Order: sequence, then C-alpha cells, then structure tokens
Amino acid sequence: MPIEVFDEYKIRDLPDEERFSICENTLKNEKDESKRWDAVWLIGELAENKDENDPMFNKVSDVIEWVLNNDDNGVVKHEACFQVAARNMRQKIPVLVKTALYNPSILAKHEAIESLGLMRAFEAETLILKALDDPSIDVRETVKFVLKRFERLKNHNVVYKPSAIL
Repeated sequence: MPIEVFDEYKIRDLPDEERFSICENTLKNEKDESKRWDAVWLIGELAENKDENDPMFNKVSDVIEWVLNNDDNGVVKHEACFQVAARNMRQKIPVLVKTALYNPSILAKHEAIESLGLMRAFEAETLILKALDDPSIDVRETVKFVLKRFERLKNHNVVYKPSAIL
C-alpha cells in the first residue's frame, strides 16, 4: 500500500529524505490536486529554518519551482508561491515573476505577486509593474497593493524574515 501524503499518516514522523521523496513523487505523479497541495505544504516544511546553504533547502526549492512550472492546478501553484515566500526562497524570485506575468491561473498570478510583496522583492518591482496591464482586476489590485506596500517598507530598512512577514 503506498504511503499517502496526508498528515494523518504521520508523514512528518518520517526521516527527512523519505518524506521528501514521497512528497516529490506525489507532486510529479499524483492526479489528485488535493494530495499535491498537501505535498507542497509538507515538502515546504522541510525547508523551514534553513537557508540556501542547506542541501535540503535547495532540493525543496527546486521541487517548488518544478510545481510552478509544471502543475496544472492554480490552487496547487498558489500554495507553491506561498511556500517560496514563507521559506524565503529568494533564488526563486524569477520564477515568481514568471508566474505573476505569464501563468494562466489568476489565483497563481495573485499569489506570486503577493509573495513577492511579502518577501520585499524590491528588485522585481519594475517587472511587477508589467502586471498592471493584466486583464484580471484581481491581479491588477494585487499589484497596486504590493507597490504601495513596497513604498511604505522601503523607508524602513528592515530585512525580511519569514517569521516576521508583517
């Protein structure tokens, strides 16, 4: 019987490499988007309190990028965008920008822009501006919100830490 990703099956109790492998396999092969969403969350937790010098952090961030580039569900991509911000995967800012500008899912675009805002990705500001031309009012409103937040935060020389989102 294959191990399900749901936490009820105590996947969090597994060794990190085994947990990673199950989540990655689920993300790349499972047809049920609700299981893929769970896998995004559970794999993202493996990067918690780690940085880009940690091999697991990089493995997780690469799988999250794979999700953003390959999954066909906007809700799953939304969660992947959130994980990029929550784990401060700054090397994935270009992937968030690509999602914000070109993804067919309005939900994924919105969350990519919001995640860029949470991460204080000021370096992406000129690219985010391009989304002001998006046909979706929700995407345009998110861009305006993030740009206002950027203006407010630029004046406070505060470094982003995932635990200090606000």
